[in-house]
Amino acid sequence: MVTSSWTAAPAQAVSPRRRGAVLERAILEAALEQLSTVGWNGLTMEGVAAGAQTGKAAVYRRWPSKEDLVADALQAGLPPLECVPDLGSIREDLLELCRKAREAMFSRPGFALRSVIHECDASQAQRFQELIFGGVVEPTIRLLGEIVSRGIRRGDVRPDAANSYVFDAIPAMMMYRTKVCASEWNARDIEEMVDQFMVPLLRPTGA
Repeated sequence: MVTSSWTAAPAQAVSPRRRGAVLERAILEAALEQLSTVGWNGLTMEGVAAGAQTGKAAVYRRWPSKEDLVADALQAGLPPLECVPDLGSIREDLLELCRKAREAMFSRPGFALRSVIHECDASQAQRFQELIFGGVVEPTIRLLGEIVSRGIRRGDVRPDAANSYVFDAIPAMMMYRTKVCASEWNARDIEEMVDQFMVPLLRPTGA
């Protein structure tokens, strides 16, 4: 009796074919990973495709340029600034808003967005600056307006505080200190800004 020594080779696992939103999410994640490791100048569509384990053609079908891909990756990754619950006082509401703004600014996409602006040329930088405004600054201003209006109704904010100069105050302060002073906005920094600047600015006369 002859015994065969041949055995079947183990079947290799085959990666499922990804399509639609699943593939797009993988590509966007790979783009963010590339930005965090090699920056804007080092990022390539080929590198992103390799990171997402897909073909270069799949990337180009969705994003015709590196600029388009990076813009979508950054926009999709920024934490949303959608609402601040009523916490009972203007101080607590402002603290929560600043924490949310900090989370967006110092998230992985937030860091990547600022580094991209420093690396790319002027015309490209304009597009990414608009992403900062649309993803962080504008929502912060909108939420601050809601918080101030709520405080006026509650009686712990002066009635004339609902104006554009007040609404610009928090994002302007946070962007300035982040860029010029290299502040990372820890809990103490946020509390000091709220207690020493924002609450006195908003407090009703005589309160």
